[in-house]
Amino acid sequence: MSLMTLYESNFIRLGWLVPDPRSLPERAVSTVAGDCPLELTVIERAPYTTTATLSYLFDEQGRTVRDPGLEIRVYHDARLAEATTYGATQAGLARVQSRLPRSTDRRWVGNMLLNKWLEYCAERGHAFATGPA
Repeated sequence: MSLMTLYESNFIRLGWLVPDPRSLPERAVSTVAGDCPLELTVIERAPYTTTATLSYLFDEQGRTVRDPGLEIRVYHDARLAEATTYGATQAGLARVQSRLPRSTDRRWVGNMLLNKWLEYCAERGHAFATGPA
């Protein structure tokens, strides 16, 4: 599988949670029984892309912790979704990535994480409501 194929798969899986990323509110939270709340926060909108963070919300001693804090850039016309930053998971990924020689391989690890996590979230029943575009 190529990296572009993985981005296409990410877009499809993101679509299971968010039918239209262009019409997301600035912040949306999905809650399902038996799982942590899932937060999607739009950080940038452009004509052909939307960039957002996707995180679980954990309550740790009265404060909200967001993890893994994946930053996702959605390319609407190309129908691709790419994990661009790995937030709190960066420390954990650093050990794996330090063994990978090329930047393509490093992108592969983050995007495989996104791909599997999106599938997991959809299986748990998470979804985000969108409004009119």
